[in-house]
Amino acid sequence: MNITVNPSGLKGCVEAPPSKSLTQRAIVAGLLAGGATVIHNPSFCNDSMAAMNMVQALGATVIMQEERIIITAAEKPSGPVAMNCGESGLALRMFAPVAALLSESVTFTGEGSLLRRPVSMISEALSQLGVKVETTGGLLPLKLSGRLGPGRALIDGSSGSQLLTGLLMALPMADGESRIEVASLTSKPYIGLTLELLADFGIMVENDGFRSFIIPGNQAYRAHEYAVEGDWSGAAFLLVAGATAGRVTVDGLNPWSMQADRSVLQVLDEAGVSLVTGPCGITSSRSELRPFIFDASDAPDLFPPLAALAARCEGTSRIRGVGRLRHKESDRAEAIAGVLEAMRIRVNFSGDEMLITGGRVYGTTVSSHNDHRIAMMAAVMAASATSPVTITGADAVSKSYPGFYDDLAALGAAVC
Repeated sequence: MNITVNPSGLKGCVEAPPSKSLTQRAIVAGLLAGGATVIHNPSFCNDSMAAMNMVQALGATVIMQEERIIITAAEKPSGPVAMNCGESGLALRMFAPVAALLSESVTFTGEGSLLRRPVSMISEALSQLGVKVETTGGLLPLKLSGRLGPGRALIDGSSGSQLLTGLLMALPMADGESRIEVASLTSKPYIGLTLELLADFGIMVENDGFRSFIIPGNQAYRAHEYAVEGDWSGAAFLLVAGATAGRVTVDGLNPWSMQADRSVLQVLDEAGVSLVTGPCGITSSRSELRPFIFDASDAPDLFPPLAALAARCEGTSRIRGVGRLRHKESDRAEAIAGVLEAMRIRVNFSGDEMLITGGRVYGTTVSSHNDHRIAMMAAVMAASATSPVTITGADAVSKSYPGFYDDLAALGAAVC
């Protein structure tokens, strides 16, 4: 699907989309809990739908209603299990330990860009906990044999925290205590998010400075009603849109959230954006923007909205953490640079930094690179461009924020 966004003055209030990261974690917790878990305000994006299909493959019953999901756990699967992760990297890495806990034979497949993303970190971790792992040249399909057991494992956290989240969710149900040592952990706030959700479901994990985790075994998840908070990564695009093209209020955000992308407020403030927090949400308004410096290593999903912000700053902004972008839905570093350069914004790389020199944004046709965050970045930039911007593959936003273009149009953007 192609979408054209015309230059538009934006004004209004929209509700933040539900967090897909918390929705997926809650779906797994519902699978592992006894009884029925009710998830309120879930994200019904493609990644969440993949997670719901996966818990059904592992024996759960899932009922989807307009604003909630009901998950009832069932018996462990008795035979081999096949699981399709769609394009969700979180689903793959989080479900691998969980599936190995529940079944002795699991095969994971995926779609699109996930087929090109390395899975060797899963093999290295699970093989230390009694699971035999077979990959296809380090890629999907991935086959797990044998059940996950308690024990001690050392994992490399430099490429992200998603596999660690899966281990922290699965090992409390193993039949003994486990200890996970983590080297060079990035995205620590996401682990804070996982630990917060686990505590909400009655699970205890001892965290030693995000370097090691002691996980008592034989714990039980508590089935209950869980409300998903608003998604700061999706809201970041809307707040940047307000800062560059009008006045936008985003409601439904938790200002004390553990989500890593809440740090967008810090960057907006540094860039000189007018921000107001009130009873109706957080409002960002068009401002004279100055360049900023930000390390996105712990919040790589902020890279695209911050690139859109930097494109309108007077001067050169520096965003660190380029290495975290290479194995996303696209090579996100190259995709960001390609879109910005097509709009006549100068981009350079220096080691792990992207340097973006802001200026006028010119209309053109750009590709989403089948990446939801690249599509949203381009649409936000289009609102303050000199002429319309056409985005090819614009439906990629369904991966995380299916209502994005509707929300942009509600703010006054001319979307067609």
